[in-house]
Amino acid sequence: MQFCERQWGLIHLEQQWEENRLTAEGRILHERVHEVGTEVRPRVIVARGLHVQSLRLGLTGQADVVEFHSIETTGGGAIQLPDRRGWWRAFPVEYKRGRPKTDACDEVQLCAQSLCLEEMFGVVIESGALFYGQNRRRSEVGFDDELRRQTEGLASRMHELYSARITPRAVYAKKKCERCSLIQRCLPQMSSKQGSVERYLRSALPAEESVE
Repeated sequence: MQFCERQWGLIHLEQQWEENRLTAEGRILHERVHEVGTEVRPRVIVARGLHVQSLRLGLTGQADVVEFHSIETTGGGAIQLPDRRGWWRAFPVEYKRGRPKTDACDEVQLCAQSLCLEEMFGVVIESGALFYGQNRRRSEVGFDDELRRQTEGLASRMHELYSARITPRAVYAKKKCERCSLIQRCLPQMSSKQGSVERYLRSALPAEESVE
């Protein structure tokens, strides 16, 4: 949704999909992350491919990685895990094939996962991380009030669009659109022209009527 409302509509309302090199690389990266399964390290449990949901926001998904760090205190977001002693703090990590983006779409996705985890475990999660494949580094993300409001607002917008069953009009952005695998289905330069069809019909109808 944050990346492109029209792309979301084409995928989730019209059930359209095309793959290109970028989506294939991203899919392979996520498959590799998920297939490892749960890993236990000293004072850290790494859960991969964890299914998450929020009934309040109407969200479901699959987190790439959720790390559970062992902590001494029962406060500050501490949770208990089945068949594990002590207290743990959840730390979600989302993997991306490229590099950090100029907008906040990756941060919103990570925050949405955190909101799901918060509801599932009944805690507050203060931060998570984005791992980018090109620079092989983590970037920590704090879930502040503004990011939470933005994420919840987009969840509400998603449900509005889904209820209306209307695919949003394209907003053409050269760099973003040319990298999108759905560009030939979206045709952003044509569909973003407001009222082009209506103008054509208005100009054509009088001519047809005059012939009659």
